[in-house]
Amino acid sequence: MDMLNTFQQHQHAALPRANHDERARQEFTKSLKQFVQQGLLPGLGPVFQNRAAKAFEKAHGRPPADRWDIRKAMVPDLYFQHYAATNRIAQEILWESVIGSIERQLPELEAATKALSAASAGAVESSPDFAVPRYVSAIDIHCMPGGYASEAHGDDIVQGALYDRGVYLYAMGYMGPNNDDMGRSVCNYVTRKLDGFRPSRILDMGCTVGHSTVPYKELFPDAEVTGIDVGGPCVRYAHARAKALGQDVHFLQRSAEDTGFEAESFDLIVSHILLHETSGQAMPRVFRECHRLLKPGGYMIHADLPPFDLMDPFTQFILDNETYYNNEPFWGAMRDKDQIRMAADAGFPESSIRFDTAPMAIMEFAAANESYTEDAAEALADREFTAGEYAPGGGWEVLIAQKAA
Repeated sequence: MDMLNTFQQHQHAALPRANHDERARQEFTKSLKQFVQQGLLPGLGPVFQNRAAKAFEKAHGRPPADRWDIRKAMVPDLYFQHYAATNRIAQEILWESVIGSIERQLPELEAATKALSAASAGAVESSPDFAVPRYVSAIDIHCMPGGYASEAHGDDIVQGALYDRGVYLYAMGYMGPNNDDMGRSVCNYVTRKLDGFRPSRILDMGCTVGHSTVPYKELFPDAEVTGIDVGGPCVRYAHARAKALGQDVHFLQRSAEDTGFEAESFDLIVSHILLHETSGQAMPRVFRECHRLLKPGGYMIHADLPPFDLMDPFTQFILDNETYYNNEPFWGAMRDKDQIRMAADAGFPESSIRFDTAPMAIMEFAAANESYTEDAAEALADREFTAGEYAPGGGWEVLIAQKAA
C-alpha cells in the first residue's frame, strides 16, 4: 500500500502554505513515521516471541497472559525502547515542523479564514467563556502543542491550522488529500447499508476541523450539516476550511455531552475517533445525548478502532502504546468498555446495536487505479486487523444504533 503515501494534501485556501525548507522538514517527519511503522514496528513481534516472552516466563513461572503482561515483558527490552522513543520523537517533531510554517504566515492565514467565514452561509459559534472539559484541556492530545482548545484571542485559528496539516503528516497520506477518508467511508456505508435512509439533519460530534464533516454535505447536499467541537480555534478554522472546499456547514463550539440542541432534532449523529478522546464518565453521557437528540428511527454511528476483545493480546499491546506515548490516556480504557451495553443503557433497542466495518473510501479510490484491482481492494477490506496499520485491515470499525421508531 505504498501508493497511498503518494497522495499530497490538497492546498485549499485556508491551509498554511509551506515554503521549500518547511515542506522538506514536514516530508521528513512523514517519512520517519513511515519508517517507524514499516521498519521498526514489525520487529516487535519477533522480539517478544524470541526474547521478551521467554524472559517474562523465566521470571514469573508463566507466559504473559494479557496486554499488561506483554507490556511488562517488553518495556525493559532495548529494541522496544528504541521503537517507542523514535515513535514519540517523530510525533513531536511532526508538530514542530508545522508550527514554524504557521507562525511565519499567521497574519495572512487569519485574514484568509476571516474572509472565507464571512462568505459562508453556515453558522459559526464560539465563546471565550466556554468551559472546555478537563479531559481535553489537561493534556496536549497527540502531543500537539496546545491541544485542541488553546487560544490567544477570540479569532485564533492556530490550533485548527496545526491540526489540519499535522493530521495529514500523522496519517502519512492514508486519509487522502483532504484527510477525509473516515467521513467518506461512513457516508458510503450509510448509503449502501441503511436502505433508503436519507438524513435531512446531520450532526458530527467532536469534528475538530471538519475533515469528516464536509463529506456529509457533499454526499447529502440537501441536508443541514452541523459539526460541534470543544475547541474554539478548531471550529473557527473548520468553518473557513469548509467554505474553501465549496461547502456551507455549521460549526459550533459545544460539548458532545450536553449540546444544547432541542430533543429529536437530528436524523443522523456521527463521530469519528471521538470516543477515545473523552473519558469513562463522559462516554455514557455522549451516548445518552445522542439518543435524546435523534428523531425516532434515526441512527447513531461512532467510528473508531475496534474494542480490545476483538483483538489478540499482542495487538492490544501495540495499540495501547498510544495511551502511554501519545498523550491519549483514554485510548486503551475506552476499548475495554462494553459499548453495546452502554448504548442499550442510553435507550437504544439492543436489537439495533451492532459493530460493523465501513470499508475505507481511499481503498475504493485505489481500486479504480489500473494498477490496483477491485478484487485486491475487496481482499484488503476483508483482512484481519494488523497492528501498525492506520485503519483496521481495510476499513473503519463503526458502532451503530437506531432509535426506536
